[in-house]
Amino acid sequence: MTKRPQLNSLLRALALAGAAAFAVQANAAEEVSLYTTREPKLIQPLLDAFAKESGIKVNTVFVKDGLLERVKAEGAKSPADVLMTVDIGNLLDLVDGGVTQSVKSEALESVIPANLRGADGKWYALSLRDRVLYVEKDLKLESFRYEDLADPKWKGKVCIRSGQHPYNTALVASMIAHDGAEATEKWLRGVKANLARKAAGGDRDVARDILGGICDIGLANAYYVGQMKNAEPGTDARKWGDAIKVIRPTFANAKSGGTHVNVSGAAVAAHAPNKANAIKLLDFLVSEPAQALYAQANYEYPVRKGVKLDPVIASFGELKVDPLPLTEIAKYRKQASELVDKVGFDN
Repeated sequence: MTKRPQLNSLLRALALAGAAAFAVQANAAEEVSLYTTREPKLIQPLLDAFAKESGIKVNTVFVKDGLLERVKAEGAKSPADVLMTVDIGNLLDLVDGGVTQSVKSEALESVIPANLRGADGKWYALSLRDRVLYVEKDLKLESFRYEDLADPKWKGKVCIRSGQHPYNTALVASMIAHDGAEATEKWLRGVKANLARKAAGGDRDVARDILGGICDIGLANAYYVGQMKNAEPGTDARKWGDAIKVIRPTFANAKSGGTHVNVSGAAVAAHAPNKANAIKLLDFLVSEPAQALYAQANYEYPVRKGVKLDPVIASFGELKVDPLPLTEIAKYRKQASELVDKVGFDN
């Protein structure tokens, strides 16, 4: 009779041990899968910080091209939980393609301004990328309008990457929204006539060619300046960064005088097998620590207010964003791309 209580105690201990082991296994199985068009190394510090804080493993899949097509092809069996892009147009393509779902999050809605997220919760901006003017450091120029790039005074003095690059088609689309298609076509022809070289290469090449005396000004993203000016002294990147200063252009017809921005953003996949973890990841990416990493490590503008900027980026002054909704700009992307081809901008 004395063995029965002992047996019951043993069974209870085994049951508790089994439950604990199950809990450990369940916790170990916690994961979230991220499909991203962004180079993983640029966001790895953010993902590492999330994994450390939450205990959720992030499986990252880099999809350089064809993200929408891949997720569509995978269908309901897709392992993707979060879809991340570095262009509002590509992000909205995912929404229009039916591969995202609406999610609600108090953290996302309280931090991200209404013009930087979908009203239906199907996409959220995570950081801002302002399209600015790189200027030869000794050139006496204090202010600039995007329209001024077509001024004949800059003939043979402008450098820029391909007009068909998403960063530039987004700007052209914004120009259409502000000035109309006819004025934008005229502007594109004027900018092409002012080019010092073929529209090609990357944004940092604009700074490189300003240092090389090929051009005096050019359009590029501001965060590259943070990368260059924070590079090791004596490196090519540092020399390029030290050769330029930054001016934030505005639109001539914009009452607000805001600067054009694009975004890096994300959405929860339509068939996310780990939806709760996907929302946790997005919530983390707008938290103060994550937004500080965006600002300090990637030199981007955080969507969260009050986050300390890298000193180089802070030196450009306050960023006043063009208030035109990104969804409005995105409507003109196709027309913008057609205009780039029509004027032979990249030829």
